[in-house]
Amino acid sequence: MKGMNDMSDSPELLRLRIMYIYRILCEKTDADHGITMNGIIEQLADFGISAERKAVGADIEALRLMDSSIVSRTGRYADYRLTKREFGLAELKLLADAVNSSRMLTAEQKETILTKLRGFAGEHQAKELRRQLRIPKKQNTPDSEVFGTIDIIYKALAEKKQIRFKYFSYEMDKKKHYRDSERVCSPYELVWNDEFYYLVAYYPNRGKVVNFRVDRMEDVRLMSEPCVPLPKGFDMEQYLGSIFSMFGGEETSVRLRFHSSLAGPVIDRFGRDISFIPDDAEHFHINVTVRSQSTFFGWLTQFGAKAEILTPEVRKAYADFLRSILAVNGDEG
Repeated sequence: MKGMNDMSDSPELLRLRIMYIYRILCEKTDADHGITMNGIIEQLADFGISAERKAVGADIEALRLMDSSIVSRTGRYADYRLTKREFGLAELKLLADAVNSSRMLTAEQKETILTKLRGFAGEHQAKELRRQLRIPKKQNTPDSEVFGTIDIIYKALAEKKQIRFKYFSYEMDKKKHYRDSERVCSPYELVWNDEFYYLVAYYPNRGKVVNFRVDRMEDVRLMSEPCVPLPKGFDMEQYLGSIFSMFGGEETSVRLRFHSSLAGPVIDRFGRDISFIPDDAEHFHINVTVRSQSTFFGWLTQFGAKAEILTPEVRKAYADFLRSILAVNGDEG
């Protein structure tokens, strides 16, 4: 950047100067921290640009016409500051915590994204984004290729094209074990659930809509064949609301009875649109459609005697499920 101060007030210098002033305001200030006129002139000098106070003041006024969040304070503590940003500090903290807690990202990927997020904050707020979020250690090793997989899936969704990929699982040896053949499917939705991405797609080998965990997909390729249309009458919102932990299965209609203290967890699971039907002063019941009974039963078990299945055939299946657990874990004494 040396030599720019030799350009006097050339158009090139004027354009660069106003751009660097805005950069300085973005990096050095926020609603709680300002920078003085002398401070701006010193920062410009670091970029090889010399400027007089009058010229800098005129540039700031021009910037204020573009961005009303640039304000100035007059008097003894006169300074300039950028009071609003694309993302507020609370929003950036939320995004940073989401990145930090992701089980899908490697440590290197997390740091790359966090560095970019800090770029949306001034240097003072960026320090707060460096706080350490305590995350329980998970027993998985993220796949660094998952970003590339997601990019291809998004392209397939946009172009409504089929994809081909290898699918694997982990077994006792903790190594990847690939399924016998490559999968070909028609992608419909990319869903974030339980800290993982899942692809909802039509899988012709099973003749129905199924879910694939994205970090278990490998060598994903976009095909030229168009997607098979969603099955007639298929309701994506209803489907996503009926699955537990992204396990599929046949639909089952079930009536559930809960103690009123469980209203919160029920809303968390089924959404605020679920209808609560009062039974008495302390209980209510709901009617829902679920898939994968075993994962549904696992979710229900945490509530103990405060949750009850009223649908006879599902109630019996739940009792059998509990008996099978007791057979392995029951008191033998």
